[in-house]
Amino acid sequence: MRPQSMSAVVASLQEADLVSGASDPSDGRQTLMSLTPKCLKRLQEGRAARQDWLTTTISQKLSAQEQEKLQGALELLTRLVEE
Repeated sequence: MRPQSMSAVVASLQEADLVSGASDPSDGRQTLMSLTPKCLKRLQEGRAARQDWLTTTISQKLSAQEQEKLQGALELLTRLVEE
């Protein structure tokens, strides 16, 4: 992505109050970007909605035995990621 394109994207995010920028204290030519509370709230709400959907779908569509298998698979995947 070109710097000009990125500037347009960042400007749009700033206008929507999703990100804010501040000068880098160690290099005033740079800008440090951060997510705003509004953006963080949207992210949390989106994650919660997806988690609610997944939990509901698992309980409705998988038998107790299938849910146990899924739990076992998740434990194995967690071990792979943590090691």
